[in-house]
Amino acid sequence: MKISTFTFNPFQENTYVLHDETLACVIVDPGCYEKNEQAALTDFIRDNKLKVIKLLNTHCHIDHVFGNQFIIDTYQVPFYIHQADLPTLQAVPVYAPSYGFPQYNPATPTNFLNEGDIVSFGHTELKVFFTPGHAPGHVVFYHEPTKTCVGGDVLFQRSIGRTDLPGGNHQTLLHSIRTKLFTLPDEVTVYPGHGPSTTIGEEKKYNPFLR
Repeated sequence: MKISTFTFNPFQENTYVLHDETLACVIVDPGCYEKNEQAALTDFIRDNKLKVIKLLNTHCHIDHVFGNQFIIDTYQVPFYIHQADLPTLQAVPVYAPSYGFPQYNPATPTNFLNEGDIVSFGHTELKVFFTPGHAPGHVVFYHEPTKTCVGGDVLFQRSIGRTDLPGGNHQTLLHSIRTKLFTLPDEVTVYPGHGPSTTIGEEKKYNPFLR
């Protein structure tokens, strides 16, 4: 499996395309709002002859969901979130205009993810971990063969997700990191929702929030 990263919107959110040798792919957290951002994503998919199979959200804060309906309209794919984050998703149209995004187009999920689920595309299987704390229905996606974790806004390089938004809880987030992410091998690379990638081992050793 390969992972390609795009950084979109004023929140500098990381959107990921996961693809394998079959050319099947999934899109995780499409933050594309402007037309040029949408074009950057679709051009990459077209130029690499990828076939989009599924749309996945780690969680449903505004910066991670801008492009959901665009992806659904463009590729006619099923859309997956954790059911506990449905209220988070449904709240976005209420506050998007006040954040300066009046053209936000809301999407409705077609499928719900649960702890332990396997998300498949091509020859690739991703394991779902339920990791609330930053958002009530946050999940991460783990690919064991390549030791890759698409982690949303749970764990960052030397930091953790904020917990002052509705549905956030600091202790719940720390518990998610320690009981889910920190059980993975130290060499696992974490691709977060913002900023550079890191590893489990690095964050165990150096993250000031988790000592």
